[in-house]
Amino acid sequence: MKILIVSTSLNPRSRSRALARRADEHLTAAGAETCFVDLQELELPPCGSDGCYDHPQVGELDARVREANAIVVATPIYNYDVNAACKNMVELTGDAWEDKIVGFLCAAGGNSSYMSVMGIANSLMLDFRCVIVPRFVYATGAAFRDGVLADPEIARRVEELGEQVMRFVNGLNSA
Repeated sequence: MKILIVSTSLNPRSRSRALARRADEHLTAAGAETCFVDLQELELPPCGSDGCYDHPQVGELDARVREANAIVVATPIYNYDVNAACKNMVELTGDAWEDKIVGFLCAAGGNSSYMSVMGIANSLMLDFRCVIVPRFVYATGAAFRDGVLADPEIARRVEELGEQVMRFVNGLNSA
């Protein structure tokens, strides 16, 4: 079972990256083979720019998405939506997402945008027949102290999402 964990934040002090790291730790401890990708460390071109699909880092990311049985996307929420880097990643890697299990970890400034992943989740379901784990994590700034996840309930939910992702992958592999 290969699980790709992608931190889509470009902020060095990212809270969504802290969620991604926690998920990676939990999944690794649970025996899953994980691959952690941090978009802050890549120089992905904007989708639609000249030669964007031929960019070497796009090819590397595309290969990692294709190899994964499941993908956990950690994203900040800006203006009631996932960040632009997350959307750009999906646009650049497109059909590599086909038939993947996808879970979401979200960090936001307030409580009001908890349904923000629905747009990209619907797109992944309709365009690429992804199976979206119907339990995602949504955390506000109150869950973190000094850049570290400090809320035990949110930490429990991150672990629960990881367990659900593994259950989905195991269920599909045994079908």
